[in-house]
Amino acid sequence: MSSTSGTSTTNTAEAEPLAIAYSPCPNDTFVFDAWAHGRVPGAPALDVTFADIDVTNGMAERGELDVLKVSYAVLPWVLEEYALLPCGGALGRGCGPLVLTREPGVDLSAGTVAVPSERSTAYLLFRLWAADVLPAGVGKVVVLPFNEIMPAVRDGRVDAGLVIHEARFTYQEYGLHRLADMGEHWESTTGLPIPLGAIIAKRSLGAEKLRALAESARTSVRMAWDDPEASRPYVRAHAQELDPAVADQHIGLYVNEFTADLGDAGYAAVRGLLTRAAAEGLVPPVPADALRFP
Repeated sequence: MSSTSGTSTTNTAEAEPLAIAYSPCPNDTFVFDAWAHGRVPGAPALDVTFADIDVTNGMAERGELDVLKVSYAVLPWVLEEYALLPCGGALGRGCGPLVLTREPGVDLSAGTVAVPSERSTAYLLFRLWAADVLPAGVGKVVVLPFNEIMPAVRDGRVDAGLVIHEARFTYQEYGLHRLADMGEHWESTTGLPIPLGAIIAKRSLGAEKLRALAESARTSVRMAWDDPEASRPYVRAHAQELDPAVADQHIGLYVNEFTADLGDAGYAAVRGLLTRAAAEGLVPPVPADALRFP
């Protein structure tokens, strides 16, 4: 989805809205709808910026905004300033990134692969997969906005594309083939769910505020589950190019029990991802207590 901006505020507890950025994708608008529109009791008002994950990852690395939806892969660079919230993000099973090609059996060792962000979890999962199954490595990697990747593969501008989100449901419409599923590889080698997107908030807000933010996010997603119709206008407004049925599939896949609470399995998946990536030299090591929530 392309980057957009907008503002949404509530009439609740704080005079100054909390600056937050998340994507316009259906899972994020579904999760944050109740909070962004003032229906979560006692939750702080929100000043919302919509942006692609590559943009929010950069915001996090520069310390911009109070709360951000980012890739789990960016955590090693931002955990000193930001805390990982135990809810609101995207983590699950059967929902991993795909490598797509125009023809089956493409040799990536001499090809160009488009990815949505070099700091995305999708790209990190791709690099872990490549380390296991592509001894000759990958020819070249280029970064493209998420919505441009499948057209670029279809039109032959790149040899393969690493895609996320609703592309799982729509890639065949572009005449593309699935070369590999990063999630299948991750789950088969670790037995853990697939960590994708995280919600982080500045540690400087203080432990009490951070706990209140987590509870606001948790309440917002539960309200969305309780009344899915309430979120539809918000979801549709920011996913206009998506068929409503695809948007529903997107939400059903990426908003699950881990969105309400990471739990032991969720935290194990995040630690597993960052530990394996650090062992491969792909990210800096993360201190043992860095994921602990206040």
